[in-house]
Amino acid sequence: MAITELNTANLQDLVSQVILRPGFRRATFSGVPRSHVATNWQRVIIRAVEIREQDQRQFSYFDSTKDITKNVPTRDAAAALAEVLAIAFSAIHLTTDAEEIDIRLTKKGKVQVGRKPVVTANRDRQHNRIKAVPLPEGRADRVLTVMGIMTADGRIKPTMRAKYNQINEFLKQFLHVLESSGLPALGRPIEILDCGCGSSYLTIALQHYLNDNLELPAQITGVDLNEEVIQKSVQRTERLGANGLAFRCEQIGALEVPADVVVALHACDTATDDAIAQAVRSKAEIVLSVPCCHHHLNKSLLAQGQAEALRPLLRHGILQQRTADIVTDAFRALILRLVGYRTDVVEFTSTEHTARNLMIRAVRGVPVGEPALVAEYLQLKEFWGVTPYLEGLLGESFQQLLGQGKP
Repeated sequence: MAITELNTANLQDLVSQVILRPGFRRATFSGVPRSHVATNWQRVIIRAVEIREQDQRQFSYFDSTKDITKNVPTRDAAAALAEVLAIAFSAIHLTTDAEEIDIRLTKKGKVQVGRKPVVTANRDRQHNRIKAVPLPEGRADRVLTVMGIMTADGRIKPTMRAKYNQINEFLKQFLHVLESSGLPALGRPIEILDCGCGSSYLTIALQHYLNDNLELPAQITGVDLNEEVIQKSVQRTERLGANGLAFRCEQIGALEVPADVVVALHACDTATDDAIAQAVRSKAEIVLSVPCCHHHLNKSLLAQGQAEALRPLLRHGILQQRTADIVTDAFRALILRLVGYRTDVVEFTSTEHTARNLMIRAVRGVPVGEPALVAEYLQLKEFWGVTPYLEGLLGESFQQLLGQGKP
């Protein structure tokens, strides 16, 4: 990918021309804002959509607790786009039918632009071939219709295509670990806890798929701190007349309920650790976690001691942040393995839909506290000079497992 540099004025022209012209597909604005414009938005996504045969641009704004989406006719979208550009997010990714464009705004005000061709154009718009997915399109599904994802005749709404794909990818990941967990032979309804359930699309889809498609009884409790999204989830459940769904406005980790499965998709920062700790305390058979917003270790990873050789890596903010993301998730996966879970880290869904696309997938049933893995964990801690947040949540029992606690 060739890198070129632009000035700020040319940057705004480039982005506007790409987003407002035919052939545009998707834009993601994220990273540290480089302007002094006050904003709570952490990320903005713009998509090309067609509504009632009219070309529109869908603006989705995300902060730490909620998201807001509005559709604007393309001919009127310039003003909304100018507001987004004024924030000067440091990372912009543009996708058209022909190419992908990566833009970085540095602290020194430089604008770096990289371009590469799209290998398969229009791949999101070609739906003639029906894929083998848990909830296929082309077949009417009342639950997906009530959630606003599908039309009554089985067509996926263009604005909900990404959410539909995410639901099916999640269901495929769940199916991958379901049989090996032994839960289908449990003899009672499976108890599932969804930590940070948000708008509950995946929560409701999972309950629907297990109960209605697999005829496997399941009860799901969704937990989130945002009272507004919890109320919407309750209302949607009432419209569906679904049994086995409950929603609670609670802090993740504070609600002690029995759980055979714990799900935490995009729980921010240490909320992911709270969910994993609750899964361990509950002796959940399955843990599925897609972490988000790794902040806890970000400033603790220092180029000193054994990590001195990594100074060239850690001196750059974006590289340090990504390293902290990887180190945090490596600790989480290793801790789960130490406490008896067969654990792997897989790609959850395409980065085109979300930058946070790594899933920690764990099934209980392997030996606890293997000496070689304990040694790995202690060496990793010593190398970085840090203590993972999750270790503190697991308390004295985990310290004993490490051989560092009271007998």
